[in-house]
Amino acid sequence: MPRPWNLIASEKTPDGTLELRRRADGEHLIQLSGRVLMNSAARRSEEVLATRGCGASRSPSPRVLIGGLGMGCTLRAALDVLPKSATVMVAELNPVMEEWCRGPLVEVNGGAIHDTRVTMFHGDVSRHISGVSHGSYDVILLDLYAGPNEAADNAGDPFYGLAALAHQRRALSKGGVLAVWGERRDLAYERRVGQSGFTLQPRSLEAGGDAWKHAVYVALRE
Repeated sequence: MPRPWNLIASEKTPDGTLELRRRADGEHLIQLSGRVLMNSAARRSEEVLATRGCGASRSPSPRVLIGGLGMGCTLRAALDVLPKSATVMVAELNPVMEEWCRGPLVEVNGGAIHDTRVTMFHGDVSRHISGVSHGSYDVILLDLYAGPNEAADNAGDPFYGLAALAHQRRALSKGGVLAVWGERRDLAYERRVGQSGFTLQPRSLEAGGDAWKHAVYVALRE
């Protein structure tokens, strides 16, 4: 018999209604207008994104930008591998996500948002990246919605297009790391990464669940 989901909280956004749901066993789910965005029981690819991306940094005190807070699982995994001297900026478009991570999701992310290394920014991560100084970050992790996909395969896409990649490269220090989560592999995006002055690392794909594979891209700024 299916275990029921209980609605914990909801918030209307310009993209639809965000809903936080929970099962009796502690499993959590976030939906946007009925579409599942994330599940606390299926977060392996997000953790791989953080550990591999942060682990590739050559800096002894990495300056890290995470685009997308979600349940805080990517942030938690990043903090677990980063040194105490690291700093982490998290850009989240919907402030309610921070509220949930400080409240009903605090056990899911182990209180990651309370870590003294963390600073929150509420806004569009692409605009933030395009406005920062050259070499502002050593690591950029993008954990956003569906990630690179056919609908985003155009030069002007604000997150995955050629102009966006140019901004991301400029925002990174030399040898800096760009790590991007995707719902599935996108060969066109991989080609754009290579055209933009990045070296895409091997083994970019990781299992993200029992029935599908998510893509985890890790690229070094040349």
